[in-house]
Amino acid sequence: MSSRAGQKRAAKVVRQQMARERRRQRTLWTSVVAVAALVVAGMIGWGVFASQRADEYHAPTGATADGSGIAVGTGPVTVDVYEDFMCPACRQFETQFGPVLDQLVADGRVRVVHHPVAYLDRASTTDYSSRSSAAAGCAADGGRYGEYSSALFERQPPEGGAGLSTDELIRIGGGVGLDEDTFGTCIRDGRFRTWTAHVTDLASERGVRGTPTVFVDGQPVQNNAEAIRTAIDAAGQ
Repeated sequence: MSSRAGQKRAAKVVRQQMARERRRQRTLWTSVVAVAALVVAGMIGWGVFASQRADEYHAPTGATADGSGIAVGTGPVTVDVYEDFMCPACRQFETQFGPVLDQLVADGRVRVVHHPVAYLDRASTTDYSSRSSAAAGCAADGGRYGEYSSALFERQPPEGGAGLSTDELIRIGGGVGLDEDTFGTCIRDGRFRTWTAHVTDLASERGVRGTPTVFVDGQPVQNNAEAIRTAIDAAGQ
């Protein structure tokens, strides 16, 4: 009897061990499946995010076909200007060469594409580069990009601060002939913030690392009037 009882106890122990092993296996596979599901969900989520970042943006009136900037003029030579409204060198460039480009546009010699990038968000406490670029998109929508961008450079805030407030950006728009209610709503709604990110992403993909950066018919040129004029003359021949 004692031998049979011992065998029963041993069999019971074996069954218990086998049951524990089955439970352990089920737990292991459940964990593997859960982790795999999380990985797949993460990949899908990242894909959706990346797609939205790259493709889903609302471009203002006057934007180029790829949404990379605002085109002014219809001349045979294309001048791409990458600018940041927080950039002191861009303000200097606008002051010195902006009127020259305006005249070349008026003479029908060039098509200027302005790319208001947001590289210097780090130089303000309120992402001023992004906010001002998006505001310029609202101005383009109202047909006043050139006037508004010039006004932004004239009132350029110092680096390291908050930059111009939303109310100040709106008042500047009113000063260049934009309807403050419509323009203000555009800014407050952040209508062109995704466009600003799109412009900045495309600039980086093109190899733009700083501002101002200028291309004439696709070729980079130095940021001075003589070099740009020479490049435009050569491209127009």
